[in-house]
Amino acid sequence: MTTPSFALHVPAADLDPDPLDPSQVVSGSPEVTGKVLSESADGRHLRGLWQITPGVVTDVEADEMFVVLSGRATIEIEDGPTLEVGPGDCAVLREGDRTTWTVHETLRKAYAITLP
Repeated sequence: MTTPSFALHVPAADLDPDPLDPSQVVSGSPEVTGKVLSESADGRHLRGLWQITPGVVTDVEADEMFVVLSGRATIEIEDGPTLEVGPGDCAVLREGDRTTWTVHETLRKAYAITLP
């Protein structure tokens, strides 16, 4: 079943806890919350909201495009560029990118992910 059309006031959207794997935390005590807003029938295409509090974490990325709604972060991509992102910025990450996120201010983003 596909998700019906809808609208959502993003700043007031309730997000669900999405605990990090402790091995991903480099420093600080970042907390992650999120909500999948729509998912394709095959589960490969996800759209949603994601938020992380300040700290430093590592990740291996999916094929993703996101827009930062609030907050600021520096995203270092292994063997790639360093991205400085803040409100209104759009970023694209490639599947398999190894990243280190330094979150300076609680960051909330809207994302679209394609899984393999």
